[in-house]
Amino acid sequence: MNNPVGWFEIYVQDMERARTFYEAVLGVRLSRLDSPGMDMLAFPMNQQGYGASGALVKMPGCASGGNSVLAYFSCADCAVEAARVVAAGGGLQKEKISIGQYGFIALAFDTEGNMFGLHSMQ
Repeated sequence: MNNPVGWFEIYVQDMERARTFYEAVLGVRLSRLDSPGMDMLAFPMNQQGYGASGALVKMPGCASGGNSVLAYFSCADCAVEAARVVAAGGGLQKEKISIGQYGFIALAFDTEGNMFGLHSMQ
């Protein structure tokens, strides 16, 4: 049985602004993906690891913000990444809260108006 999510895409209008934001908040480096007709930067991925990877995407006709997809990034303690959001140019919808036996989440907005989640077990 595979994990239900195999990939995610976060649509953006300003790729460099979005790159700077996600690299600052998550402490990772994004890498360019070669894809015709769109600009894509991939989040780090481990083919043998748990979970799904994805990319920032800038594509004509696909606006950022207001979408109905919510990607959750795994963290050791989601409060750490949540604390970086405002300094990186984003905003917080909800600071770290308990979701019971499933750990903790924080909800944030990136510089493109997209809401995303941060998840940790502590």
